[in-house]
Amino acid sequence: MQNIISIECPAELLLSLHLNAEDFGEFIKKQTAISLFKEGKISSGMAAQWLNMPRITFLYQAMEAGAVLLENSQDDFNREMSLL
Repeated sequence: MQNIISIECPAELLLSLHLNAEDFGEFIKKQTAISLFKEGKISSGMAAQWLNMPRITFLYQAMEAGAVLLENSQDDFNREMSLL
């Protein structure tokens, strides 16, 4: 089951970003997935699945956006290694 969320967006915003409504929707979806991952609300696997991309691609993009992937703890290292 898919849920569709609709938001209002002024035409000027789309014009200034050089995006059409569909591309803007994808941009918002990606930014939301990265933000939720950074806040620890969803896993990288869930975010990657939502965005229909490989997990490693999502992790790279999240890292570029400032996400901390490992906090240098043994628990984080073990958890990430178990997912490979």
